Amino acid sequence: MEEIKIYNAKSIEKFFNTREGETKFGEWVNFIQDLEDLATIDAKYVLFGIPEDIGVRGNLGKSGTAGAWNSCLKSLLNIQANQYTKPEKVVLLGEVDCKEAMEKASNIDPADPNYHIKLGDLIGKIDLVVSGLVNKIISAGKIPIIVGGGHNNAYGNIKGASEALKKTVNILNIDAHTDLRKTDYRHSGNGFSFARKENYLGKYRIFGLHQNYTPEYIFTEMNQSANDGYRLFEHLILMPSQKIVQSFREELEFVSHDNFGLELDCDAIKGFPSSAQTPSGFAINMIRNFIRIASEEEHIKYLHICEASPTEDSENKVGKALSYFITDFIR
Repeated sequence: MEEIKIYNAKSIEKFFNTREGETKFGEWVNFIQDLEDLATIDAKYVLFGIPEDIGVRGNLGKSGTAGAWNSCLKSLLNIQANQYTKPEKVVLLGEVDCKEAMEKASNIDPADPNYHIKLGDLIGKIDLVVSGLVNKIISAGKIPIIVGGGHNNAYGNIKGASEALKKTVNILNIDAHTDLRKTDYRHSGNGFSFARKENYLGKYRIFGLHQNYTPEYIFTEMNQSANDGYRLFEHLILMPSQKIVQSFREELEFVSHDNFGLELDCDAIKGFPSSAQTPSGFAINMIRNFIRIASEEEHIKYLHICEASPTEDSENKVGKALSYFITDFIR
């Protein structure tokens, strides 16, 4: 695919800070020359980035999610390669080439009456690349780990997984929001709506949903659905940690009897630099625990980490957090 930048060892040299006597994660990850090579490589996980924030802008959110992928690489590639971090289990594939789409989005006048529709058209083109790539990875028997961009990319993940598996895919989404908004045009708030509308999405559960940011029509629709459900963050925070983890396991049990994906929206994390940063959310260590628990399930098909929005001051914090999430998942 010409829309994919496939990395090699030279591509990541700029991220390295070497130290004598130590071996870094990036020195032991695997690379491929062509997507067809995925079928023959032993590594189980395929990591790639989506450096865009068009979907977030289309949903009236804070731009900046395009920077999450680079922040992740700067940290992840420099952690230690040792018996616990397992870099040999990872193919560092590369990134979806969003440069042209990002430039086009920046050149659309926000005063244009069709501004959001035009952004949605650009997102649709990224959807095609993401879904095709996820399809290819899962069809090769691998598990994709997708980093960066807005939650609009959940649609491409679900579509690609569904097409590879030839059936609907269940989703457990750790998120403050449902992203089940109306399907008038594509943006970061309706990826699951489109996946549901087009019959790619099976059971859908949201863990940590915030009362204050969920429209009543969405609550009504979810309460009437046999496949959709949620755990309110406001209820979870009344529980001790062990009960929260047990609640997560119960939601996981609902989706994990069949193929499922794990979605993590960084808006769910307390004080985390994201497109809709919140002062009230899960602690990072609790999120790490959720990821570890979900990664042990036989039928998990992908991990998507989205909506992280680093600034110059927070880039290191974001990169380290994403690195922890990834290594927790592959362990």
